[in-house]
Amino acid sequence: MTSGTTDPAQERLRRWRLVLGGDAADGTGCALSGQDAAMDGALTALYGRKDGRSQGGRERAAGLGASAPSVARWLGDIRTYFPSSVVQVMQRDAIDRLGLATLLLEPEMLEAVEADVHLVGTLLSLNKAMPETTKETARAVVRKVVEDLEKRLATRTRATLTGALDRSARINRPRHHDIDWNRTIAANLKHYLPEYRTIVPERLIGFGRAAQSTKKEVILCIDQSGSMAASVVYASVFGAVLASMRTISTRLVVFDTAVVDLTDQLDDPVDVLFGTQLGGGTDINRALAYCQSQITRPAETVVVLISDLYEGGIRNEMLKRVSAMKASGVQFVTLLALSDEGAPAYDREHAAALAALGAPAFACTPDLFPEVMAAAIEKRPLPIPDAA
Repeated sequence: MTSGTTDPAQERLRRWRLVLGGDAADGTGCALSGQDAAMDGALTALYGRKDGRSQGGRERAAGLGASAPSVARWLGDIRTYFPSSVVQVMQRDAIDRLGLATLLLEPEMLEAVEADVHLVGTLLSLNKAMPETTKETARAVVRKVVEDLEKRLATRTRATLTGALDRSARINRPRHHDIDWNRTIAANLKHYLPEYRTIVPERLIGFGRAAQSTKKEVILCIDQSGSMAASVVYASVFGAVLASMRTISTRLVVFDTAVVDLTDQLDDPVDVLFGTQLGGGTDINRALAYCQSQITRPAETVVVLISDLYEGGIRNEMLKRVSAMKASGVQFVTLLALSDEGAPAYDREHAAALAALGAPAFACTPDLFPEVMAAAIEKRPLPIPDAA
């Protein structure tokens, strides 16, 4: 944005001018022109004072107002002047600060935005109000984000869980055709007989017969209250990835005060997302009651509750259900969030109660999720982040 010959002191003043906004009190005395002035205008339109005046008391000239054309131009400007990661933050701030969510119901607006997980969450919250002329454009935006997420997450998830499934299926009294020779040899190296140049395999390690039945069942139980938007997006993508694995039977359940089973739509996570209804209350107990009714092989089942735990239902009944599932052999995982958004807000009392039952609740990033699922499948301690 600047030439290599710019005076360092002047460059510092320029940067402070962009940060402070150019009012008389900013103290820089630096004037902007060209692209710098255009960048400053884009920032002022979003981050200027809400009362319409600058800190110096002058009327603010820039602003987005409620005009779709002016917002579309502004979206084009910020994509020109700022990197994609910054654009996504500015879009999110524009929706929150300036009430632009309703403008996203117009197809031309959707075509102008930088698509990301947070935008998908906003679109899903507007789904019921979305006119038919906009729905196809909205689905195209959501599909682009979902496909990008699948490319980033699917390969590692399948590889990690396939390894966990193989390890969980190994048996110590295998039939000849089920012997895992590499691991059997490694486990019996201490029984090597030099004079015979051979190993005595005192302990055989083998694979279970995975082809005869599904080895694991996974139930994703997702809170679809408004604060869980990003988690709903990631969980839907992971649900589709898990459903594509023949050795895992996957069920996906979303809930607020009602419970909806979206398992039959798992072949397309976009359909899953548009089957959700972000917002509303929360009845975790009712959702867990439904999930509990779907469990047929407790010892081979992993239930993943994704919720901030702000329960609107019957708290004690919720805890009793978790306790009963764990006592029956179910691996129960509680994720306060499944996103990259940092530490979430959550009900600490409920989280502590679950931890007392042996089901600690913690926030999980999408990159950590495969490891969490692998640990649950193998029935070993979960890789809980230190920050939790």
